[in-house]
Amino acid sequence: MSDHWSEHREGGGRFAIWLIRSIGLTFGRRCARLLLYPITLYFFVRRTAERRASRAYLERVFRRPANAWMVMRHIHSFASTILDRIFLLTDNLRKFDIKVFGLDDLHAQMRPDRGMLLLGAHVGSFEVLRVMTLQRPDVTVRVVLNTRQTPAMTELLHALNPAIAKNVIDASRPGHEVVFALHDAMQEGALATLLGDRARPGEATVEVDFLGAPALFPVAPFLIASMLKVPIVLCLGLYRGGRGYDLVFETLAEQLDLPRRGREAELRAFVQRYAARLEHHVRAHPYNWFNFYDFWNLQPAPGDRLAVPDPALPGERG
Repeated sequence: MSDHWSEHREGGGRFAIWLIRSIGLTFGRRCARLLLYPITLYFFVRRTAERRASRAYLERVFRRPANAWMVMRHIHSFASTILDRIFLLTDNLRKFDIKVFGLDDLHAQMRPDRGMLLLGAHVGSFEVLRVMTLQRPDVTVRVVLNTRQTPAMTELLHALNPAIAKNVIDASRPGHEVVFALHDAMQEGALATLLGDRARPGEATVEVDFLGAPALFPVAPFLIASMLKVPIVLCLGLYRGGRGYDLVFETLAEQLDLPRRGREAELRAFVQRYAARLEHHVRAHPYNWFNFYDFWNLQPAPGDRLAVPDPALPGERG
């Protein structure tokens, strides 16, 4: 059986997410957090594949055997960020202690006629980016989100913050449509957020080193940045525990230029740079890694190709 991430069902269901949302909004975050302990225990006992993936990751990042308490702490951190989405999406940022790093550099690169790609990962909480949109209400943020992979969470987003939901670029659409939507967003000077650590079935990947072993990373985000000639910025919302988050911005490239000759080597080197910075932050905040599958399985899903494509520019739609 394939262990590709796209074949894993969404953690929790509509009822579970509705329940915790209702309790959170009615009784507050402190009360809702009490539910995280039985939820953590439930997932630890019932979700065998995720439990094994967590243990394997923890042993890799800590370089020593991982016990059950470490795995449950990992699951609890994930559940905490899911709960916090409710409050982050309803403008309850006062409930959190959010420290921002690299914001001045990000602001310096903003231009009204040119957007940028904010490249994250399944690490911490991307919703912490909301703190920046409050500081810069003139900036539009477009969220690239696979609505079919996580339907319950997509419904939660639409219910809690329709304004953000309407700015979603649906990643479940064909790849060329996603690129065209991003091109239009860049023309409007928007910040487009997407995650760079998982490839959809059929997407090109390259093998780079991550946490001491080879892993497959998608190349699409980097090819898009190269085609659109926009800055690409690492953006992570790292959970510190309790009410604390660190929102980190790091410029990976002011403009990513990939030459025709040696294109694949240049692209691989840049993806390795992204993976290295991601590893740096994951080692500093090890319980923030939320890829609960065999990330180091080098067998791509059926249809995946490792060759680097050379897609047409969005402006060539005809």
